[in-house]
Amino acid sequence: MERHLVWIWLTLLLVTWGVGLGDFSYVSSIQYLGSAAFFAIIFLIPLFRKNFFATSVVLSAAGIIVTVVFWENASPLTVILFTYLTGEIIYRLKGRHAIITGIVQLISFNLLSPVSYPFSVIYSFFLVIVAFLAYQRLNQLEEADSRYQALLHEYRKIKLKSASDEKLARQEERTHIGREIHDRVGHKLTNLLMQLEVARLEANQDTEERLHMLKDLAKDSLEETRRAVKAMDHDEIGGLSAIIRLIRKLEAENYIRIHFSVKNRAFSAELDVDQTVAVYRAVQEALTNVMRHSSEREATILFESPGESVFRFEVSNPIQEGYQFQVGYGLKSMQKRIENVGGQVDVLTYQNRFILRGTLPIVRMGE
Repeated sequence: MERHLVWIWLTLLLVTWGVGLGDFSYVSSIQYLGSAAFFAIIFLIPLFRKNFFATSVVLSAAGIIVTVVFWENASPLTVILFTYLTGEIIYRLKGRHAIITGIVQLISFNLLSPVSYPFSVIYSFFLVIVAFLAYQRLNQLEEADSRYQALLHEYRKIKLKSASDEKLARQEERTHIGREIHDRVGHKLTNLLMQLEVARLEANQDTEERLHMLKDLAKDSLEETRRAVKAMDHDEIGGLSAIIRLIRKLEAENYIRIHFSVKNRAFSAELDVDQTVAVYRAVQEALTNVMRHSSEREATILFESPGESVFRFEVSNPIQEGYQFQVGYGLKSMQKRIENVGGQVDVLTYQNRFILRGTLPIVRMGE
């Protein structure tokens, strides 16, 4: 929107300046140079937005140039030019810089009265009052925005802490469950192995073979239990719940707006571990690309399971018209990872949106 406003203001200035010069029967070289200098200044103003002194000098110079160019034949159109410059002062300057630059503009305007001296005085008084009210309102808006940003920062910190506390609670719960399994189930399996070994030594040959087989089964069960306990000591690396936590984390830390929706019982899709990890990594890579390359920090994530026969995920974000993309290392790695678990990834642009869509077959448990 700001870009369009810039062109609207520039068009208004060009028309005003052109009509004003059209009132001259002869345009001198000084007036041509002054016109070029004025519009050069208009384009240079944004470059000094962080330097109040430079901006003050540039805007003062613009007011003086208007006076020089239209000195011989002032018209009511010069009121528009000085009003525009006053607006720039209110918007870009503060404190003493705004006051000094405003005084320079008023002096320049009163030296170039388009109608009469009383008009210029009354208009100057009116302009000062409007500028003061507008400046106060702008300060109020800036203070409100500062308070909003401070509250937003606190909200993001609280949200991040909440996610961290939730993760810690889950980890403590897994540790507790793992310790219970290790202490109780592991102890009982170890005791069972010892009893089976004693029974095998006392049994005949036929019974010994059967007891040996039972001992191997018990040993395998003990190893599986130990592996499960060890796995519970590590963070989860994938899964749909991990994707939700990733979304919450990115929203809290990077202020990226994510619209997340689920259709067709997607949360009930029976994906195996490798598939859930692949989906997690793909969504993670897609959101990373949005934060790196998108002009708007906004994304939409969709999970669906049409007919409960496939699982489909889609990550999309708005792009500018004419956007061109190249499949880089990250997208190639993502496609390969999804293909390794039997799926496929499509990358396309449609209606000013960049879309990454992945499809995976659902593995039926027990088939």
